[in-house]
Amino acid sequence: MRLFITGNSSGLGHGFSAAALDRGWEVYGCSRRGCDLEGVHDVQCDLGDFATVPAALQQLLAGVERLDLVLLNAGILGGIKPMQETSLMELRRDMDINVWANKIILDWLLEAGISIDQIVGISSGAAVLGNKGWNGYAISKAALNMLLRLYSHEFPDTHISAIAPGLIDTAMMDYLCVEPDPEEYPALGHIRAARGTDTMPGPRAAAERVLEVVDKLKEFDSGSFVDIRQLIAPEDYAALMARQTR
Repeated sequence: MRLFITGNSSGLGHGFSAAALDRGWEVYGCSRRGCDLEGVHDVQCDLGDFATVPAALQQLLAGVERLDLVLLNAGILGGIKPMQETSLMELRRDMDINVWANKIILDWLLEAGISIDQIVGISSGAAVLGNKGWNGYAISKAALNMLLRLYSHEFPDTHISAIAPGLIDTAMMDYLCVEPDPEEYPALGHIRAARGTDTMPGPRAAAERVLEVVDKLKEFDSGSFVDIRQLIAPEDYAALMARQTR
């Protein structure tokens, strides 16, 4: 198996890279800070600097003719605050990293002619829940879902999907579990209660959980958005959706 992943210097991306290496996969990764795992083919790349991305991909993937899995993992959260207080500059930054950088990558992969079995974008339940305060993150992840659906028509031989991987105990949680006020942003109560429980695994365990179900994503139409709870805890997912529609 040959994997290409973005944002693998820390968090879930680092977990994916470690899990893939342990499976004996060949791992190609790009990130702003670089990945410290021995055995990863790695290039440093700031996905927010659009002009430099194609050259970085060419350097990393030169000579690669086939990829089994592409994980578009890199992303940023942005601040949790009222939409009215969120500037267009902040929203633009969220969109640049969470959406448009992925367009550049997908365009490059198409032009390079690399054969790809499966592309998975790391999305979020925030893309559909619309909870107060999530603003640029929710908007950009919803846009990512549609971006991948649209590209599913242009990669006819590749299965494409977006997946919400569930709660993961990363540096993002250090912010979500400390700074924003859970009384003002009620969704944070559920997140803070989950920290330290099996509901919120660490990056490596979360990566293993996603990799275990990644083949099942092919049971959905190419271009679909899937919440991992649909696959591993369908009753919990149904209950969550029921609460959101009341």
